[in-house]
Amino acid sequence: MFRLTASRLSHATYHSYRFLVFAACCVFASHTFANNQAEMAKLQKEIEALQHQLKSVQGTRSGLQKELEKSEKEINELQKKAKDINQQLQQQKNELNKLEAEKTQLQKQQDAQRAQMAEQLVASYKLGEQSEMKVLFNQESPETFARTLKYHSYFLAAHKSEIDKFAATIARIDEITPVIVSRTAQLAALQSQLAQQQSELKKLHGQRQTALAKVNANLKTKEQELTKLQQDRNRLQELMTRVTRSVAKAQQSPAYVPLPNAGERFTARKGKLPWPTQGQLLHRFGSARIPGQLNWSGAYIAAAAGTPVIAVHHGRIVFSDYFGGHGLLIIVDHGEGYMTLYAHNQVLYKKAGELVKAGENIASAGNSGGQSNNGVYFEIRLRGNPIDPSPWLSRG
Repeated sequence: MFRLTASRLSHATYHSYRFLVFAACCVFASHTFANNQAEMAKLQKEIEALQHQLKSVQGTRSGLQKELEKSEKEINELQKKAKDINQQLQQQKNELNKLEAEKTQLQKQQDAQRAQMAEQLVASYKLGEQSEMKVLFNQESPETFARTLKYHSYFLAAHKSEIDKFAATIARIDEITPVIVSRTAQLAALQSQLAQQQSELKKLHGQRQTALAKVNANLKTKEQELTKLQQDRNRLQELMTRVTRSVAKAQQSPAYVPLPNAGERFTARKGKLPWPTQGQLLHRFGSARIPGQLNWSGAYIAAAAGTPVIAVHHGRIVFSDYFGGHGLLIIVDHGEGYMTLYAHNQVLYKKAGELVKAGENIASAGNSGGQSNNGVYFEIRLRGNPIDPSPWLSRG
């Protein structure tokens, strides 16, 4: 008896212990999640503050360069707004199509119900011509009479059910009709906004072309072009050096670039990284940019304006802004000392401090920074210095 009680007590104690351990784990996980969230929010603010400081690296720019930057940044903002309006427009169209389809179905249902009710009214009229007494005297037996009355009650109940369904159909049509009218008006307003945005974009593109022509007219010789390119490269190198130095401490935090479930580190993806955009590779790392004087430090991929630009691996945005000759520039830190750089974009969709997933759309291809052709300039940097991206990208 004592042994049985002790056994039961031991069993209960074991389950209580398991419950306490489980509860403690839940509390610990909750605190860890909250701490990570707070740490990530803090990191984002720090990186946003860093971006403001890094703008000073651009140095002094001519009035023409500022004019070009202004028009290209305005195009960036308008393109983002146009994308938002397009998404809202598509959403409203989808909702309107669903409502229109439902109304069409309800009207078909209403027609079928009306026809069925007409048949029932005729049958009901014929049945109504016979009183219950007449029905009683015409029957051969009480059992037949009972069945006939039961049939009458079923018929009347079914008739009432059809009337109720018909009324519900009419009520639903009355309910969605004003919603359709409202959604149609919203669509018209969104289409008007989009047309206005597109008109403004066309005007800005014209201003950008004028500003670019003036900038290019100032570069009269190859020596001047070389000087400008070297200045752009030196400023970018200074930017990367300062970014690398500034985030070195933050990189020690697990919340800085958290690995997704079953995710791999950047170094484990060598030879398997996706290309940042779909297009034609025009310039490889190390190929001549100005023969005998300047080589490419990354890959230049020609792509149609607006082509999606993706993050080749998960990471954290450490810079997302206009930067001199590199135009609309976005830099992603992947941890382990590796960063990727995407320049000459038309639109930037992510802000400094934000986390991004592998394959996530972060920008769209363009020609900002005074480029004449559309595309994306892509670099991989290790501890701030450019390395050949070819061995890292997939061959597919």
